[in-house]
Amino acid sequence: MSPDSVGFAIVLLATVMLIGKYLRVKVPFVQKLLLPSSIVAGFIGLFLGPEIAGRIGAALDVDWLADGGFFTEDIVELWSTLPGLLISVVFATLFLGSSLPSPKRVAKLAGPQLSIGIAYGSGQYVVGLLIGLLVLAPFFGLEPFYGGLIEIAFEGGHGTAAGMAPAFEDMGIPEATDLALAMATVGLVSGIIIGVSVINWGVRTGRTEVLEKIENQSASELRGLYSDDETVYAGRMTARPGSIEPLTLHVAVIGLAIIIGWLMLEGLVLVEDALWGQPDSLWVGEGEEGMTLLGYVPLFPLAMLGGVVVQLVLDRTGNSSLLDAELMQRIQGLALDILIVAALSTISLAVIADYWQAFVILSVAGIAFCTVMLVYFTPRIIPQFWLERGIADFGQSMGVTATGLALLRVADPNDESPALEAFGYKQLAFEPIFGGGLITAISIPVMVATGNVYIMLIPMAILFVLALTGGIIYHRGVKSGRWTDPSVEAAKAMD
Repeated sequence: MSPDSVGFAIVLLATVMLIGKYLRVKVPFVQKLLLPSSIVAGFIGLFLGPEIAGRIGAALDVDWLADGGFFTEDIVELWSTLPGLLISVVFATLFLGSSLPSPKRVAKLAGPQLSIGIAYGSGQYVVGLLIGLLVLAPFFGLEPFYGGLIEIAFEGGHGTAAGMAPAFEDMGIPEATDLALAMATVGLVSGIIIGVSVINWGVRTGRTEVLEKIENQSASELRGLYSDDETVYAGRMTARPGSIEPLTLHVAVIGLAIIIGWLMLEGLVLVEDALWGQPDSLWVGEGEEGMTLLGYVPLFPLAMLGGVVVQLVLDRTGNSSLLDAELMQRIQGLALDILIVAALSTISLAVIADYWQAFVILSVAGIAFCTVMLVYFTPRIIPQFWLERGIADFGQSMGVTATGLALLRVADPNDESPALEAFGYKQLAFEPIFGGGLITAISIPVMVATGNVYIMLIPMAILFVLALTGGIIYHRGVKSGRWTDPSVEAAKAMD
């Protein structure tokens, strides 16, 4: 592929994104669903690409359209590689720019929130793998590890699903990427619809503690724009442009974090090869085959840990002011937007058609599980502001973190509850594990490498029970007055 083709592919992707934003601004249906413009643009790219427009062209014997839709094969090929690259950027920025709080403060503010988050993540594995064992394997002849796609697609979202593509390719199950991306779309849309419905139900039945009534969002909010009288800054200037552009500095630090993550991954792979990953290694007998596991782990969870290492160094050396959290979020948002558009535009609909039973069953099961977690278990774990605090985790468990924050903005528009603070601290402990963390990255590779689903099902079932039990015990302790909870104190202050 020539440099000109690469440049044109990127420009064309930006054009598709702009069309998606235009539809968000102009189409009321898209506005009411609160669909991000990147999702809309991704569907446009899918429609104009080889999977829909190309198939229509083939059916009508229109040669120029049949080759790749309105895009060339080179463009589609380049777009398909972007998600695997940009997911590392998204995760490397998660903890950059904000000082890391102490573990004690994190535990005090986010204990119940962490119980809910772990229950969502581990429970999705339990539900999915049980369906894999009891339904997918005996009735449809699929490997039961496909049930693990619920957590990858719902808790991980489009970014994680796309980022796992290289690992799925290496394992010989490339169709898992398309299934996960399609399920992530179902999860995101249904998460928004169900989340807004639950907030309205909570207001009508007196279960919300911030909103007394649902107020219609302004026209600018629905369009996804800021009004003229709103002043919002994208970030703080941390360096003088005469020395280095602040955006350049932040991108460079992200690159350093990714390099650190890559070195970690390479080190782990070398250790694995020396111990059990290669024939004649330390724990593998002569002539026996080794077992590769860490070789399937993608880079992005280690890139996230690389970001933590960089931030720790900046905190310890007194240089935290070099990075700005808001600017990091803008870079993360750019990478995520491009990733989602490229991933959705290159979904294989043929794969979804071939595995439609698994797609429908796993999607319905994931939606049902997350909804039960929100309306039944969350009030029994979070002692105060359960709907405001729980709606963010619900949104995250069915889409991405941005979905959870969007729903939280609806439930607590003026940040009157401790929900946002608790959710943010919970992310520090949660993200390295689920939703694109280490467990998400190694779950299916472990099951494929060992040929054993129970190696993930049993630990996840135990973790699910422990998370729910611990949260319920804490809730009862707070209600009985044995323990104190910051959210209860915040509720008293509001009164």
